Amino acid sequence: MVLIRCGYFSQSSLLIGGLVLAEIRNCPSCGEFFNYTGIRDVCYKCSQKEEEMYQIVYRFLRKRENRAATVDRIVEATGVDKELLFKWVRKGRLHPAVFPNLGYPCDNCGRLTKKGKLCESCVTELKSDLRTFEAAKEFRESIEKSERLTYLADKEKNKK
Repeated sequence: MVLIRCGYFSQSSLLIGGLVLAEIRNCPSCGEFFNYTGIRDVCYKCSQKEEEMYQIVYRFLRKRENRAATVDRIVEATGVDKELLFKWVRKGRLHPAVFPNLGYPCDNCGRLTKKGKLCESCVTELKSDLRTFEAAKEFRESIEKSERLTYLADKEKNKK
């Protein structure tokens, strides 16, 4: 058994027979070391606390009058951290289809979105920018092509 320490990332991997079994990381919540296997982002104790908080939030949202609660209302009523709520929505544990006011922040502007990494307005803006870029590229290429043709025609005249 060999423990390899990666100085740059300050994380370690456990190697047995050349296979990486687990990565030792610091828990982002409490700072304790834990074996990261790709399943949980936090240590066992913190994952248990997160699961308890999830149950509280889910019980809150199951009540008919709370199904349309906003993120701020859920945070206020349950005491759960906003980032934890966003994490559950991103991972699909809380579905915006069932709870319409849930979402997570757009990676570009911060507005709440229900799918993907960008909200609808950022996607539309990005698509528009890409269309503009493609049109400009095609225009530049057509100008370059016509300049090459003009040059060749002038060259033929000069040979005579």
